[in-house]
Formats: sequence, structure tokens, C-alpha cells
Amino acid sequence: MRVRSEVLFLGGRSGVGKSSVGYEMHAQLSAAGVRHCLIEGDNLDLAFPAPGEHRLAERNLAAMWANYRALGYRRLIYTNTVSVRETGGLAAAMGDNPLVTAVLLTASDATARHRLARREIGTALERHVESSDRAARELDALSAEWVHRVSTDDRAVAGIAAEVIALTGWAAGRPRGGPAGPGRH
Repeated sequence: MRVRSEVLFLGGRSGVGKSSVGYEMHAQLSAAGVRHCLIEGDNLDLAFPAPGEHRLAERNLAAMWANYRALGYRRLIYTNTVSVRETGGLAAAMGDNPLVTAVLLTASDATARHRLARREIGTALERHVESSDRAARELDALSAEWVHRVSTDDRAVAGIAAEVIALTGWAAGRPRGGPAGPGRH
């Protein structure tokens, strides 16, 4: 019998901590002996000019997931700003009808600005802050109700990662019940 895959889509504005939380989840799950993989979705179609009309991110996800799947992986952490709004297409790209959990990480404008200022240098900071602020409003307004919202304001990354892991149920070794999303039965 083929074991059904599980995917966590971790989204949120720039500066919210998606990568940090993803890497911390990787560390915690690894320490607990939970088999999984982590894909930074931003890297799947990072090119100029943007290849968006070619669905390159989905095509690259399909190729990478096929390789992980062939090696026996069944759990995927996928980080990308808008992944929580594109769960259907991304899950379909995986090709194996995964159980889906989606988490929108949130942060105040002040927190996001502070974090962005620590990593952005030169003239791009203001453009990134404005884009992050706009994305936060759109993500909150347009993400489905079943998408979990987890605040990162004034919280340690380890605690945020532990909370998200609890939402997946992976540390217990089985899917956790909760809000139904695409593919969750």
C-alpha cells in the first residue's frame, strides 16, 4: 500500500520569518527522528525575466518531489510567500494527492520592517518594506479560512516552529485532525 504524502505550506510576508521557521522545523524534526524534506519555494523560479507564465515553480516542485518521493520521503515543508494561497496547484504539482496543512505566518509592520532592515542593504529596503506591507494585507484577506495563522511578533523561532509542527502532527508520527483543506481527509 502506498503511503500518502503530507505537505506543509508555510507562507507569509517578507520579513515574517518563513525561512527561519522552516529551518528550525527541520532541526526539531531531525532531532525527533521524523523523516521530511524542506524546499524553499522562492528558489524554484528565481530568474529574470520572471518565468511565471510557464509555471516553472510547479514544474520544478514536481521534479524535486518525484526525486524525494523515490527516496522514500513522504513529508514536505514548502516555504514561499504566497504558497498558502496556491495550495491546490502546488499540491497537484506534487502528483500524489498529499494531505495539506497551510500556515500563514504573520507579523506587524514594525516587526517586518525591523527584520528586513537587518538583511536588506542599499536602496532596496524601502521597496521591500512596501511590498511586504502590501503582501501582508493581501495574504490575510485572500487566504482561505482553514489556513492557520501564527504570529511571529516577539516570539522565539524555536517556539514558533514547535507550534507549527504541532499543527501538522508530524512529531507524533501521524497527521493531526483539524481544519479541512485541499487533500485533507
